[in-house]
This record gives sequence, C-alpha cells and structure tokens, in this order.
Amino acid sequence: MEVIAIDWLFGLIAGLIIGAAAGIGGAVYFYQRGFSKKAEAIRHSTEEAEAEAGKLIGDAQKTGESRKRELLLQAKEEIHKTRLELEKDVRERKTEIQRERNRLEQKEESLDRKLEILDQKEEALDNRVSDVLALEERARELERQKVFELERISSLTVEDARNLVLDEARQEYRHDMAVMLRQMEEATKEEADRKAKDIIVSSIQRYAADYVSETTVSVVTLPNDEMKGRIIGREGRNIRTLETLTGVDLIIDDTPEAVILSSFDPIRREIARITIDKLIIDGRIHPARIEEMVEKAKKEVEATIKQEGDRAVFETGIMGLHPEIIKLLGKLRYRTSYGQNVLQHSIEVCWLAGMMASELGLDVMMAKRAGLLHDLGKAADFEMEGSHITLGADLARKYKEGPEVINAIMSHHGDVEPDSLISILVAAADAISAARPGARRENLETYIKRIQKLEEIANSF
Repeated sequence: MEVIAIDWLFGLIAGLIIGAAAGIGGAVYFYQRGFSKKAEAIRHSTEEAEAEAGKLIGDAQKTGESRKRELLLQAKEEIHKTRLELEKDVRERKTEIQRERNRLEQKEESLDRKLEILDQKEEALDNRVSDVLALEERARELERQKVFELERISSLTVEDARNLVLDEARQEYRHDMAVMLRQMEEATKEEADRKAKDIIVSSIQRYAADYVSETTVSVVTLPNDEMKGRIIGREGRNIRTLETLTGVDLIIDDTPEAVILSSFDPIRREIARITIDKLIIDGRIHPARIEEMVEKAKKEVEATIKQEGDRAVFETGIMGLHPEIIKLLGKLRYRTSYGQNVLQHSIEVCWLAGMMASELGLDVMMAKRAGLLHDLGKAADFEMEGSHITLGADLARKYKEGPEVINAIMSHHGDVEPDSLISILVAAADAISAARPGARRENLETYIKRIQKLEEIANSF
C-alpha cells in the first residue's frame, strides 16, 4: 500500500510539472503573438501621424503664403494712402505759401504807395514851412517898424514904457494885494488850526487809555500797634538797621496801625515797603533777618524794573534801545508826577506822538522813540543833580541816541527851541497826556500854597 501511495504521489507531481511546462509555453506563445500585433498597430499609428503632420504642414504653408500676400497688399494700400495724404498736404502748403506771398506783395505795394504819399506831403510841408518862416520874418520886421514908430511918437523906449505901466499897476493894486495876502494868511491859519485840531482829536480818540491817578506809597499798614514796638526793636536796633540798609526814614507816630516811610528816592521807599511787608508776614524781626529781607526786596524790585522796562519796549514796538535805557524806563514805574505814573505817561506820549506823525507823513518810529524817552531824566533826578530835562539829554547822548531824540527831550518844556517837527509833536503829546481829565492832580504843597496866596489876598483888604 505504501509503494502504491508513493507511486501515486510521484505521478501526481510529474503531471503537475508537465502541465506547468505546457502552460508556460502557451503563455509565451500568446505573449509573442500579442507583441507583434501591438508593434504593427504602433507602426500603423506612426504612419498615420506622419501623414497627418505632412498634411498640417502643407496647410500651414498654404495659409502662411495666403497671409503673406494679404499683408503685402495691406502694406501697399497703406503706403499708397499715405503718399496721397502727403501729396495733398504738400499741395495745401504750397497754396498757403502762395497766398501769403501774394498778401505780402500787396502789402509791399501798399507801403510803397504810402511812402510816395508821405514824400509828397513832406515836400509840401517843407514848402509851407518856408512860407511860414518868410511870413514870420515879415511880421518881425513890421513889429520892429511899429515899435520904432511908437518910440518916435511917445519919446519913450520899450523898457521905459514897461516900467511906467508896472509902476502904475503896482501903485493901483498894492492895497488890493495887501488885503488879499491878509485874507490868505487868515484862511491858511484857520485851515492849519482846523487840521491841527483834527489830528490831535483823531490821535486822542485812537489812543483812549484808562487813567487812574497814582501816588507814591508812603504808608505801610500794620496788623496791630504792637507791631510798632517790634519794628523799633530793643533800644531801637531794628529801626536803625532798616533805615541804614534802605536809606529811608521810618516815622512811627500816633497814627494807629501805620508806619510812614519818608525818602526822596521812590525805589528805596519801595524796597523799604516790601521789606516791612515781608517782615510782618514772616514774624521774625531782628537785624540779621532784616538784612536778609532787604536783599530779597532789592532783587524783587530789580526784577520788577527789568520786567517793566521790557514791557514798555514791547508794548510800544521801539527796537534798538540800550539795555541801560530800558532799565531806566523800568525805574519810571516807581516815579510819579502830580499823581501821574511817569512810565505810563511816557508810553502814552509815545503813542500820541506816533499817531500825529503818521497823520503828517513824518517818521513814525522816530516820533515814538522820542516820545517814550522824553522824561527819561526823571528816572535819575533823585540820584543826580540837575533838572530831568538836562539829565535826560545827557543820558540820551551817553547811550548814543540821535539828535532828534535829544532835541525832543530838551525842548518838550520850552527850555530849548525845537529844531524839528518831531520835537513839536512830542511837546504837544506831552501836554495832551498831562492835561487829560484825571491824569494829574495837584500835590498837597501846591494846594497849601494856593490857599496861602488866597489868604494873603483876603488879608490885603
């Protein structure tokens, strides 16, 4: 049984091997047959593609030739059309040039005719001038004969006759001429007065500043009467220190809650006032503290002087002033004249003089400069001897101000004759500013003197 099984197994394996070999051969046969058909199809497709490509190339060549012929035709037509347009343009230009040439020829002919006419007129005019000259010569000859005959008849020469007629006319119309001149002078004066009033009124209206009468502060208010004793100090050392450092006399009397400051220098008086105010606020009053407060007050007043000077210059628009002059203007802030603040008065005179100068067509800036500096001497009249006019002129010369400004300073009160219209305008502006209602008031001394004079007049009866 085992032998039969082995034989059967070997037989089966052999059959399988034989079947497999037969299948591979068939597969190879069929593969070779299919490859041949595919190669045949490829060759057939290649031949068709080559035929199609040849056909397309032929069609493209035909189309290109056709397109080429069309483009050549179009180009020829464009060239022909352009040539026709150019020929037409050339013909038109030639026609225009010919017309212009004809017009110029006509103008030339017309000008030739006009020249001929002018030549004829010139020739006729020359002939007429010759005739006129001949007539003028004949007229002069007749006039000479007439004058000679008149001189012979009257026994007077022409010069004698002229002088005789003029003398008679002069004698006859002398009175009339004097009356006419008088009338003209009066009319001119009236017109000048009216014009001057118009200018002054216009200037005052254009500069209508509010005015508050000022006076120098000479009384310091105290919180209580006990403060008087503290200001005096032990054995008077505080008041002596204040008077020594400030140069101001302190008057402490029975006036309740007040201390009176006395000094001709308004700046020192202001320093003393500020010092006392600071000491009252601080509460510590002794010589060392007083010295410290005096220094602070001086610095504060100096800063105020500089600020006020800069403000005046900026407000008036005056440029190129020396720094010392600006400082002197700031000092005028503490100077009063009959209750009127001198710095504010100087600014007002500056504007009034400038406005009147503009109405008269003069140098406005020079008039304003002279008006601002006309009372400059009042900033130093309590430090140096001399009137404020002399001191102001000296300061103006020192700081290189012009002759017009110096003359305006010296002549605004009539001490010197004015040598320019600007000096006259400054004097007028000064009078206007001082005469405005509320600008000034009489001081107590002047009022007492007036009362004394009235008393003397009454006692004389």
